[in-house]
Amino acid sequence: MRIGFDGKRAANNLTGLGNYSRSLIAQLALFYPQNQYLIYTQKIKNHPQVEQLFKNKNVEVRLPDRPGWFWRSSGIKNQLQRNQVDLFHGLSHEIPLGIQKTGISSVVTIHDLIFLKFPKYFRFIDRMIYKIKSQYACKHADRIVAISECTKRDIISFFNIEPDKIRVVYQSCDDSFKTAPDPVFNESVREKFKLPPKYVLNVGTIEPRKNLLSLVRAMKLVDADSKLVVVGRQTAYKDLVSKEIESLNLSDRVIFLQDVPFSELPAIYQMASVFAYPSIYEGFGIPIIEALYCGVPVIAATGSCLEEAGGPSSLYVSPLDHKALASGINQILHHPDIAGKMKTEGSDYVKKFNTEIIAVDMIDVYKSILPAKTKELC
Repeated sequence: MRIGFDGKRAANNLTGLGNYSRSLIAQLALFYPQNQYLIYTQKIKNHPQVEQLFKNKNVEVRLPDRPGWFWRSSGIKNQLQRNQVDLFHGLSHEIPLGIQKTGISSVVTIHDLIFLKFPKYFRFIDRMIYKIKSQYACKHADRIVAISECTKRDIISFFNIEPDKIRVVYQSCDDSFKTAPDPVFNESVREKFKLPPKYVLNVGTIEPRKNLLSLVRAMKLVDADSKLVVVGRQTAYKDLVSKEIESLNLSDRVIFLQDVPFSELPAIYQMASVFAYPSIYEGFGIPIIEALYCGVPVIAATGSCLEEAGGPSSLYVSPLDHKALASGINQILHHPDIAGKMKTEGSDYVKKFNTEIIAVDMIDVYKSILPAKTKELC
């Protein structure tokens, strides 16, 4: 079978949607090598994370044979037909206009509808574009993949989609987070970034929705020998966070890291005492499963899907309750038995996101919409 993918993120983005796209395609290529995986993109970023994907012999890139502004949304259809693609998967909220008329089966992944749940975090024009694209895709794709039960509920609520059209297929994370710690390498990373012996870790874009302010306020109530390490791209929200850090006299207890090589990120997770993720709303929460795979106790926020990612052994608090957040962090730091139990049970829970399980689930989605003859080739 020949499967085409919207490769804009897979070939260019180094975080979030890019990681999801590359991870999924690599999993499918590994466990279902009989298929051909064609990645359609207008350009390719020169970076090891991207180059690694194209080392798979059954993964090929397809650049536009007729480049233009509307190639991705419309012109791509002719190319898909010439390449005899059986199924097209829009990996991030959109599919080509009119693909339902080509005879090519289609799937769209919807990661979240945060732009509708919390419109204040988005510019008006961006909200409109996101809504038009995602609503069209949900209406016209043969099947919708939601990355969590929470996202599935939002799709049904906002777009009035029949539940049977939606399948929940969770995400996994890069296999580098699933390997055993290398003490020598980890210590070299600690020295490089001057990481303290004991720290609370937070990973993600520094933006209002991720709610770093609550975590900073919580740190004022956390043991003074523990520091906060924040890894993520900075936005204007960082200025607000910095002012709060200064007002609370926490400047010597908060460390910001940017442009961390992806190969060194697992080590930063593995050496953390606690992973804290007080995000107000998420579609899934990949950093949580990265932490669980790395054997780190997790405390996260209620109110969206983070309980799905973290499982029953992680701790959860209201996202704006910094005192409860501090109490949970201190509980983990003060009680090695609790921390040990969270690590063990978290490691067992996160196995449900192993790559082979995700690949099987996604192939089952594809088979559910393919003609019988093509289905046998999966």
